[in-house]
Amino acid sequence: MSKALGRVVSLGIAKETVRGTAETAATFYIPWSEASVEEKDTKIADEQSYGIIEDSTGMSIVKQWAEATVKAPIGDKHFPLILFSALGALSTAANADASGTVKDHTITVAQTAQHQALTLFLDDPASGADYKHALGCLNSLEIKFELGKFLDYQATFKAKKGATATLTPSVVAENRFLPQHLTFKTAANLAGLTAASAIQIRNLSLKIEKNLEEDDALGSIGPVDFLNKQISIEGQLEAVWSDETFKTLALAGTIKAMRLDLNNLDVTIGTAAHPQIVLDLAKVTFKELTRPFKLNDIITQQLSFKASYSSGDTKMVTIKATNLQASY
Repeated sequence: MSKALGRVVSLGIAKETVRGTAETAATFYIPWSEASVEEKDTKIADEQSYGIIEDSTGMSIVKQWAEATVKAPIGDKHFPLILFSALGALSTAANADASGTVKDHTITVAQTAQHQALTLFLDDPASGADYKHALGCLNSLEIKFELGKFLDYQATFKAKKGATATLTPSVVAENRFLPQHLTFKTAANLAGLTAASAIQIRNLSLKIEKNLEEDDALGSIGPVDFLNKQISIEGQLEAVWSDETFKTLALAGTIKAMRLDLNNLDVTIGTAAHPQIVLDLAKVTFKELTRPFKLNDIITQQLSFKASYSSGDTKMVTIKATNLQASY
């Protein structure tokens, strides 16, 4: 075993065919910027009386699991699999591109407590061992759109304790998204988003919370499952203050549909298509608005918002990813 840089560590993911059964190899190795995979356990102390004043005579492990965090640029191929795990349902259809090779993957909320599980893979030259973690379930996903940076995300997972594996990491070439690739829109409803005008903003973050609950059972040292409960989506944005449009929306509690359209027009896939991820929120309420004044700075506004389920549209969120990935 030798000392090593963090950048030699590889983290991979694969969709599980059988829930809780680890896949053999990763479909994607993620080009991460920050990552961790930590083995966790719960120990209890033997604190009964033995006629001594020492506080215990030992400890026993009663639960084992793992937790993982990954922060990475959004890639047009691997990120839809993260989104699939976040929302739970995915369907694939041919894109209208003439090549026939471009696919549209539509991701929606599955109305179940068992969304798509992933196997997490860790190739760790620093420890001289490889591991695979079955039943990787996404707990939270935060997407960030900021100036001067690759558009990126941070995802947290819970999974089963790792089992040793023999891995050969290989990163798949992907297309990434830059700040200039984002178009932000709002409209009175989903149907109005396509024709709506783009709105200039400086940054935006969006967080999906899954509220995972560990399904513990007698006879098992690890959780038998991780069950997602209610899904919430909230976010914040910053824009230069130019009028009271956002203020009026926030104070009135006005409902809007919102679109975040990532479209990499610098890259052509197939004949004339482009890598694209379109995230639509059917019903958004703008909440608190702040407008700090600083002597020598341009006045900006920070606005928080929350997405809700729209009974009329029968959805809260829909995501469409366009790429050359045949299936997930």
